[in-house]
Amino acid sequence: MSRPLWQVDLFRRSHPTPFTARLTRIPFLGKLAKRLLFEDDDIVFVPMNESIDPEENIALPSDIVRHFVKVAGHRWIMNECICRAAKKCKDHPIELGCIFLGEAVLGINPALGRLASVEETLEHVDKCEEAGLVHLIGRNKLDSVWLNVKPADKLLTICNCCNCCCLWKILLPNAYPSIAESVRRPEGLEVVVSDACVGCGMCSETCFSQSITIQNEKAVISDTCIGCGRCIPLCPQKAIRVSIASPESFHDDLICKISSLVQV
Repeated sequence: MSRPLWQVDLFRRSHPTPFTARLTRIPFLGKLAKRLLFEDDDIVFVPMNESIDPEENIALPSDIVRHFVKVAGHRWIMNECICRAAKKCKDHPIELGCIFLGEAVLGINPALGRLASVEETLEHVDKCEEAGLVHLIGRNKLDSVWLNVKPADKLLTICNCCNCCCLWKILLPNAYPSIAESVRRPEGLEVVVSDACVGCGMCSETCFSQSITIQNEKAVISDTCIGCGRCIPLCPQKAIRVSIASPESFHDDLICKISSLVQV
């Protein structure tokens, strides 16, 4: 049975704060939350297209999202982003909600969104990118729980995240470590800083995962970087870039990894 709207409203109202996220650092609560809401999760932020050097011979990061939209048997577009709705976001469009792919979407309450064609879903992806939102894609048990749909391995989440309201902006620096580890930087991808950096701090102020600090007048990116690439188009000196160890296989490898987690 699909999730009743009154229960969805409770989920919206219970959007975590840094304080409630830190409560999961209590071992018992953290392990319980992990098992109930984040078990077997594996999610990646897809780097912004602007983060890729146009001279590099690789597919654009967003092509990974488009691939899954095209091959999915079922596509669902939410009427709103539950995170931005919870935070009453004024800087990014609330109506640009998540995309869900796979058989499990057939159980979503029809009042929350709609089934969509490939063309409609790709248009939604375009609108999200034009609004400066960053795609997050993978298996996220929390979504199958709050939507009350099964099986979890037939629900692929594509969130379109702003830099102010996303659930993971709160969880990554505050939650129980094994919950935060649900979101990973794509394998083989690194965000690097060149000598052109002057330490202005714009990147550290906007870093989604709080992974950038300014040391000796230069930005330093820690291992907690999730590789979203938000910082790159913001840098006045163009001193930050994405480095991919194996550009020729990155796209296919990431598609293969996601496909092993969720059947769409």
